[in-house]
Amino acid sequence: MIDTLGDILRNNAYKFPDELAWVIGEDRISFRQHHDRAQQLASAVYNLGVRRQDRISVLSQNTREFMEIYSAGELAGYIVTTVNFRLAPPEMAYILKDSTPRVLFFEGRYTETVEQLRHDQPHIETYVCFGAEAPDWALSYEDFLASGDPSGAPSRPMPDDIMHLIYTSGTTGRPKGVMRTHRAEINVAQLMATELGVIVSDRMQLMMPVFHVGSRFLQLGAHLRGATVVFHYDFKPEEVVATIERERITMTHLAPTMVQAVLSVPGIETTDLSSLHTLCYSAAPMPGPVLRRGLELLGPVFLQLYGMTEGGGTTLHKRQHKPDGTAQDLKRLTSIGQAAPNVDIRIADDEGNELPVNQPGEILTRTTTHMAGYWNNSPATIAALRDGWYRTGDLGYLDEEGFLYLVDRKKDMIISGGENIYSREVEEALASHPAVLDAAVIGVKDEYWGETVRAVVVASEAVEEAELIAHCKTQIASYKKPKSIIFVDELPRLPSGKINKTILREVHGAPAPKASDNA
Repeated sequence: MIDTLGDILRNNAYKFPDELAWVIGEDRISFRQHHDRAQQLASAVYNLGVRRQDRISVLSQNTREFMEIYSAGELAGYIVTTVNFRLAPPEMAYILKDSTPRVLFFEGRYTETVEQLRHDQPHIETYVCFGAEAPDWALSYEDFLASGDPSGAPSRPMPDDIMHLIYTSGTTGRPKGVMRTHRAEINVAQLMATELGVIVSDRMQLMMPVFHVGSRFLQLGAHLRGATVVFHYDFKPEEVVATIERERITMTHLAPTMVQAVLSVPGIETTDLSSLHTLCYSAAPMPGPVLRRGLELLGPVFLQLYGMTEGGGTTLHKRQHKPDGTAQDLKRLTSIGQAAPNVDIRIADDEGNELPVNQPGEILTRTTTHMAGYWNNSPATIAALRDGWYRTGDLGYLDEEGFLYLVDRKKDMIISGGENIYSREVEEALASHPAVLDAAVIGVKDEYWGETVRAVVVASEAVEEAELIAHCKTQIASYKKPKSIIFVDELPRLPSGKINKTILREVHGAPAPKASDNA
């Protein structure tokens, strides 16, 4: 019976003891080896006085130790709080103060950062360092692990215990700690395995940061089925391609921008990637030119998943990726698919009233994968979870066949001259120009119109601002077109792969110098 994530570890160690659970660099780790080290680590943590539902935290890139720490929590019932290594020290300090872990595990490369943090974190009783020599105020990971009992800790989680405390990206205000239970994560694992069609012989490649739910959810789905996970420390396009060929990868997970980088690797046309049957992407729809090149090189492997740290999800399946199909097929490629099994979706107005098809409103989801709430933040929990529905903060609409189309974040909607303009619609118009590789749209203050539309664009070749604006007028109503365009080398992104519009507004959101023609 699989009731908690620890049951997955025990099940695989029993059924597939000598099969590969992990390929991490040069390490090839069986299910039994991984389980046994996690058991011993759980015991070592327990010996510090840490008990079920106490917090332990980890600051690391994708490492073997990170996954052992996750698994120790799965086995013994500790809550694992992740810290985004890309954050500034004050942002890390906030997460640690909010979650109050008793133990902080950290990769040696972050020793200086942790040194800055530790003097203002009295709740952290023990520091454990791996990947480098431990400073004198921290324990060595391997020595610490060796202090544990191989039989494990004398505690186990319950299904409704919290397993993960994962902080949102914090694009509006302070990051919120999303509480995810063992029960929800089992449901996530089942959803991932079902939607991707994972079987025991699959070899899943992951390189997105595992402190975030994207890689973590897919890893859970793979290991629920007893499949192998090939784990990258970080994203290097050349290594991703070489690994697919060398390890005979069958599944991989990339954001659309990462897909572009992979498809641009020199020599990819002559690399044997025939083992790959599924390329899962998330965070945004796949640009048409990228999808066509990908299908040409890789075949019909593309599958899109949409979800969030709080739970819920849709799928655009491989058979629904038809860039040379009918007008309806092409429109569906701009969607994020249909509701996954055991996921309900509604589109509602501000009062929660359900809206008819093709009318934009807030996306609400109801699913067994939902979070339990926000840590230390009852007001935000109450606002987000009402009557069993989660209010995503995303604006979108459903068509007659249940395909979901994102149009904006509620906070990102632009109001110009009293008209609502959804940035997603403008971004899609820009993306349809052959010279546009990536685009994001923000609103900038304007004395006359209130706000005007500004686009920030990554172009593949020289193109004039006036040409792109004129192109948009052929795709969308004139009042929605950008009034100004800024060209950049790349767009800032969150760890999830989504565009960081907070940074865009800070850097490129200066008010328009004068009222512009909105004709």
